[in-house]
Amino acid sequence: MSQVRVHNFAVSLDGFGTGEGQSHEEPFGHAGRRLLDWFMRTRSFHEMHGESGGTAGVDDAFALTWGHDIGAEIMGRNKFGPQRGPWEDHEWTGWWGPDPVFHTPVFVLTHHPRPSVEMEGGTTFHFIDATPHEALRQAREAAGGRDVRIGGGPTTVRAFLAADLIDHMHIAVVPVVLGRGERLWDGLEGIEERFRIETVASPSGVTHLTFTRRR
Repeated sequence: MSQVRVHNFAVSLDGFGTGEGQSHEEPFGHAGRRLLDWFMRTRSFHEMHGESGGTAGVDDAFALTWGHDIGAEIMGRNKFGPQRGPWEDHEWTGWWGPDPVFHTPVFVLTHHPRPSVEMEGGTTFHFIDATPHEALRQAREAAGGRDVRIGGGPTTVRAFLAADLIDHMHIAVVPVVLGRGERLWDGLEGIEERFRIETVASPSGVTHLTFTRRR
């Protein structure tokens, strides 16, 4: 069976996966770019956006695995955009422009479904009101035997961990303290018992944690 994976998910030293006060201008709230600065400097990130340059090394090696054999993504509504409640602006198609980086079906979890949005490059956003198990069923069907990526944000990753649906997870612990926002680990006491955990430190100051499900 295909695997369920999390990649390049960054948290602060105090466990926050996003800051407080998300808005159109600040997708990560008061955290700004601090959680993803390590990723945005890598060669992989530059190539993802059709640019040259970027850093090699440990951070890039982890960043590179983000898209390998992924057939679909599941994300929370807050990762798609800053709107809350019933959709008021159907013209909004996310923070990624006309050709989003996913190039697969993307299932956006929301209590307010809306028609699917087909973008350039093979990305289609589907807006579904579903449990983690049902969302995964739909994503696996769309992925055609390839793996499914859980893209975030913290609430969505936490929900799939609580439902014991994640097989492989890469967490990048960034050396910043946010103090407020949305935490990843709340309610997941003892989760380390499910996984084999490996740690790699990067010269950037980021610590990369890899969680692999124990068989």
